[in-house]
Amino acid sequence: MHPLIRTARATGLFYLSLAIAGALGFLTVRPQVFAAGDADATLAHLVGNESLARVGIALELLVVLAQTFTAVWFYRLFRAVDATAAGSIAVFGMVNAVAILGSAALLATAVEVATDPFGDAASTVQLLYLVSGHLWTVGGIFFGLWLIPMGWCVLRSGWLPRALGWILVVGGAGYLLNAFVAYLVPGAGILADLLVVPATVGEFWILGYLIVRGVRRSALTEPARAAATKAA
Repeated sequence: MHPLIRTARATGLFYLSLAIAGALGFLTVRPQVFAAGDADATLAHLVGNESLARVGIALELLVVLAQTFTAVWFYRLFRAVDATAAGSIAVFGMVNAVAILGSAALLATAVEVATDPFGDAASTVQLLYLVSGHLWTVGGIFFGLWLIPMGWCVLRSGWLPRALGWILVVGGAGYLLNAFVAYLVPGAGILADLLVVPATVGEFWILGYLIVRGVRRSALTEPARAAATKAA
């Protein structure tokens, strides 16, 4: 297997693991534990299903690890195309990973308070889960920021479809707007959801393309060969 294809497929697999861990943790486990607007219910869930809550913590830690490796491998993949843009993907991805790391620490604290309560345990665990959720929301700024240089690298390299590059750029901008809409227009509802659709399409497209095809065949021929070898 060509080194560039190997690097591309590893990047895609890391990105897939990020998507799976995030979907299972934030979209599946968290709603089963956190009851919005009902602190007593959240506390009861934590006490009655501690193991599920701990799985949620582990999944957030997996998100951190997966995003870290994905960020590093995107840098390896695109550093020969545009070092600044590739470095930006890595840096923005790492910052978002740190935000999720903070979220995981808050969830771990909530479990500890629930199992060994002090003071108003219900209010405390509710607050911890609320702050955790907001870390995901504000961290979306850097998730949007990492998609923009990712799209730029796709456009500059010519290794993947150009339409994918534009969708990633638009998706990154949508993620940025979504973070502001969440606080400026809290009742936006479907509008806020629509803003992240391009990003979702772009993410699944790029991870699928990287895993299945790696890069276009043209990337493996001269004059792209030297850049491809350096990138790998």
